[in-house]
Amino acid sequence: MIHSGDLPQRLCTPNEVKFYFSSLYDHDGDKNINLKTNINCNISSWGKGCDPGWACATDPVPDPRKHDSNSIPLRRRNCQACCEGFFCPRGLTCMLPCPLGSYCPRATANETTGLCDPYKYQITPNSSSTESCGGADMWADIQSTEEIFCPAGYYCPTTTKRDSCSSGHYCRLGSTAEEKCIIKGSCDENEDNENIVILGACIVGALCLLLLIIYNCSDKFLSIRERRKARSRENAIQLARQQVKAHEGWKAARQFARRHVNGMQSHLSRTFSRRKSFLQQVDPDNSSRRVQEAPLMGQDKTQEMSDSAVFAAESTTEITEVMPSVIVDVSDEGEVVAAKEKPVSKGKHRSTHTQVFKYAYGKIEKEKFQQQENKNLTFTGVIDMVKDQQEITRPLLKVEFRDLTLMLGKKKLLRSINGELRPGRVTAVMGPSGAGKTTFLNAVTGKVNGYKVTGSVLVNGKNVNIRSYKKIIGFVPQDDIVHGNLTVEENLWFSAKCRLSARMKHRDKVLIVERVIDSLDLQGIRNSLVGTVEKRGISGGQRKRVNVGIEMVMEPSLLILDEPTSGLDSSSSQLLLRALRHEALEGVNVCAVVHQPSYTLYNMFDDLILLAKGGLMVYNGPVKTVEDYFTSLGIHVSDRVNPPDHYIDILEGIVKPESGIKAKHLPVHWMLYNGYEVPSDMQDDLKEIGEQTPQICSSPSMSGSTPHCLPLRNAFTEERDRLEHHLSKPKDLSSRKTPGIFMQYKYYLGRVTKQRLREANLLAVDFLILGLAGICLGTIAKLSDKTFGMPGYIYTIIAVSLLCKIAALRSFSLERLQYFRERESGMSSLAYFLARDTIDHFSTVVKPIIYLSMFYYFNNPRSTMADNYIVLLALVYCVTGIGYTFAICFSPGSAQLCSALIPVVLTLLSTQKSTPMFLKRLCYSKWALEGFIIVNAKKYPGVWLITRCGLLFNNTFDIHNYKLCILILFVYGLFFRMVAFAAMILLKKR
Repeated sequence: MIHSGDLPQRLCTPNEVKFYFSSLYDHDGDKNINLKTNINCNISSWGKGCDPGWACATDPVPDPRKHDSNSIPLRRRNCQACCEGFFCPRGLTCMLPCPLGSYCPRATANETTGLCDPYKYQITPNSSSTESCGGADMWADIQSTEEIFCPAGYYCPTTTKRDSCSSGHYCRLGSTAEEKCIIKGSCDENEDNENIVILGACIVGALCLLLLIIYNCSDKFLSIRERRKARSRENAIQLARQQVKAHEGWKAARQFARRHVNGMQSHLSRTFSRRKSFLQQVDPDNSSRRVQEAPLMGQDKTQEMSDSAVFAAESTTEITEVMPSVIVDVSDEGEVVAAKEKPVSKGKHRSTHTQVFKYAYGKIEKEKFQQQENKNLTFTGVIDMVKDQQEITRPLLKVEFRDLTLMLGKKKLLRSINGELRPGRVTAVMGPSGAGKTTFLNAVTGKVNGYKVTGSVLVNGKNVNIRSYKKIIGFVPQDDIVHGNLTVEENLWFSAKCRLSARMKHRDKVLIVERVIDSLDLQGIRNSLVGTVEKRGISGGQRKRVNVGIEMVMEPSLLILDEPTSGLDSSSSQLLLRALRHEALEGVNVCAVVHQPSYTLYNMFDDLILLAKGGLMVYNGPVKTVEDYFTSLGIHVSDRVNPPDHYIDILEGIVKPESGIKAKHLPVHWMLYNGYEVPSDMQDDLKEIGEQTPQICSSPSMSGSTPHCLPLRNAFTEERDRLEHHLSKPKDLSSRKTPGIFMQYKYYLGRVTKQRLREANLLAVDFLILGLAGICLGTIAKLSDKTFGMPGYIYTIIAVSLLCKIAALRSFSLERLQYFRERESGMSSLAYFLARDTIDHFSTVVKPIIYLSMFYYFNNPRSTMADNYIVLLALVYCVTGIGYTFAICFSPGSAQLCSALIPVVLTLLSTQKSTPMFLKRLCYSKWALEGFIIVNAKKYPGVWLITRCGLLFNNTFDIHNYKLCILILFVYGLFFRMVAFAAMILLKKR
């Protein structure tokens, strides 16, 4: 029994508490069996208070001369048993309060075992029954013992009271209150845990059903809208064709009526003149009679005009019968226009789509009708066609290249290229393999990074960087770089929305896209997926046309194509060339590399650029005069031989000209013919053909360009201009304001959403594997109170990191080539990155739920699902950013290898004692594991006391760092996203 006012003298001071906890572990982190010696308990002094379960009081008024604030006070007075609710360890003469969740009653002597129950220390020898046992002797260290915890199946609202757990509830070790069972019938009285495996199995079944629905119905969400648009489009097409047919009928009726009216007017005028002269001779004064007889004289005319009206009425009736649902009005000029329709209450969106498609297809059908009429042009038709051509709104780009030379190291890929590409013309670039055709196209479009460039490329006569016009330059690569998981129309529409002017009306964009689809004959496959290697889509020729259409829908002023006809049959090639010629009629400068064109296809080009091996030009001029030029050199084309094939065979050395001219001398002949300066390394070829280097410019070139002589430039000035050209950021000179980052972000967001819906099967597989991992790890890694569930969480970090990183690789590694093409065309890289990351946030949010719904119900940790979800959400966000970095910086194989090894290595480093602390803090797995341990440790009684002293898991974790752990994981995720974006900007095309 403690005397009144004696309790404060028995409680441990802060120095004694610090001494106790510092004695629990040694420097290596191992558990100490006995405490260190102190002033009260040592070899020479061992009082009653040093025994387990006993405590002594200090002096009421300590001597200030002997008192030290950093020392342990002297305790040898009035030693008694430890009070209930307190514990008194062996070797310490003061009392410490038992933490909440412990059960610390007074010990009772067990004569049979010689121990003090419920504790495990021995009875004090040679003592009375009342003094043989004291109170609790050990703090509630769950890693060492479970003796003074409130036992499982009971709950202890205080440290001195223990109650049985009632039916329908469960009480774990150290519970302070009853926990209600989810399924009441599954918990009996004194139940220590709830069996929720059945609930987990039900969730597994529900998840599998949900994934099955997503797998089978993902495409339905997009197909519903596409069917609505298709119906609107078909209605608009029919309406446009019927209007054109009506226009033709009205025009024919009007022309017929005009012919008959003109004929009757001339007949009436002659008849009326004769009648008038006759009346004047008979009765010149009877004017009233003449007026009365005049209508009678025009009865024949009226009858004939009525016949014309009947014919027009019959024509109108026929038109009405053909299109009974079409309401048309006739303008003063005789043109048929659609009458205003009454607003429809239902189907507002369909009506809106129909109106837009009516406008687009009305224009398209009108253009087709005009093209049909222009086949037999009259003088008036020519005037009308010229007026139509004056409506060109695209800026014209004329590209000139003067003494253009490209070097890669010491190898010259292009040498002394001179010539021009003119707007409104289609130019073919031909030559044998190794002639530098693709390099020439890259030089024209300014894609010369890594090359040493000499000479100049002029745009409209100005020496500016051609990349300043990239918004109105279209480049069609040789490979068909399109999105395979989008339809044909979606590929074209995305390019149009991002690259056309932001001020352009929506209906005009619809017109442009529909015109390209119609000109490239893509109507039948517009709603078909392009296809990938794994999933079959459209044919190769159709894919090639889609590749061209992506550049045509942005209305370029300069369109460069690298082998657009390769792999196409003759009819498809001619279809493509007709579309390109239509673009040229609108002022577009078209240049294409062509391999072995047919004679018909060859004659569809306006100009020809012929290159020899080594990047030398042999000819640049109109196609019509190429044979005349080579004939002047003694090179004749035999009958039934395709001219370009014959010339390329000569350049390859397969065919030798009858005139004896050598193929390597053809570039020199072209330079001499146009007055270009012959390079110094080609002077030997010049001597072989017996000519001298010209000092003045000779006759004009056959291309029609003005001849020029290129003076030598100072080397320093040339190098300075080259550095300024490549290092300075080009200004935008295209005069086209494309959508900004936010609008492009919106467009990218819509595109990525469609791609993810079509890839729902991959997402379902990811979720399924993640759920199976949760079941396996939750079953294998059983929860242990002594480790706070640490093994299960280590496996969780490794498994979730691996699976989420592998899934994150697909976001960027599979569309690397598509990104390069879009970036070079002027689209925003930031919008692209943010859109893909935003859509991936759906997986970031859902994947922790999928995993925890399996792991939690099979492992059943003490922490709540909400606490575990927050930590796992931060972990998934972090590793997804790391996956982005791997996908962008490494090849797919290397990225997968890093994604598999990094989680294992970092987790092992963060759990080893020998790992330096600074290295542990760099490992994201350390912070994730600390977060998981903390959310579980908070649920154990007494943990707050030991963790405040930094002793939980060998000074590795601190319970107060929970929010810091979450913050650091999110900061890591954001940091790696910034690294990934910077790498994407700096990444060069391999």
